[in-house]
Amino acid sequence: MKTTSILRLWPVCRLAITLTISLLACGKKTVDPSVADKVKRVWTAQSVKENATVVYTKGGASNVRNYSPYRLDLSSPPAVSFTDYDGITVNGQYAVPSDTRLVLSGLTPAPTGTGGTIEFTINASTDTQITLTRVTASPKTGNSTNQYVLINP
Repeated sequence: MKTTSILRLWPVCRLAITLTISLLACGKKTVDPSVADKVKRVWTAQSVKENATVVYTKGGASNVRNYSPYRLDLSSPPAVSFTDYDGITVNGQYAVPSDTRLVLSGLTPAPTGTGGTIEFTINASTDTQITLTRVTASPKTGNSTNQYVLINP
């Protein structure tokens, strides 16, 4: 009689064991933040290339141009504060319309030759570093196409 009642309970026990193992195996999954979330920081220049030539490396002794004042503040979306290598700060709005684009718009005062808009390609991004390439040439640097490796100190 005891064997019969144990055999009747076996499917229920097997189901309980299977469910317990399934729940333990699932665990907590981590989700990578979107690029739009990763860029919400204050960025400074680690290194800069103008037309593929390195012109600045943070802490470098023989920099062609001093990008130490360069600052891209994206910490309060959609507001942006952008200080270029010459120390001039402009303010406006920013958007990340895709994982590979960053658009600064409504910049005042409008940087030379931009009409108030500067667009970048986002080449790579982590929580502490972002690599951007300016889509249009920069009149300030002799119409060069610039690539920036920015860090979040």
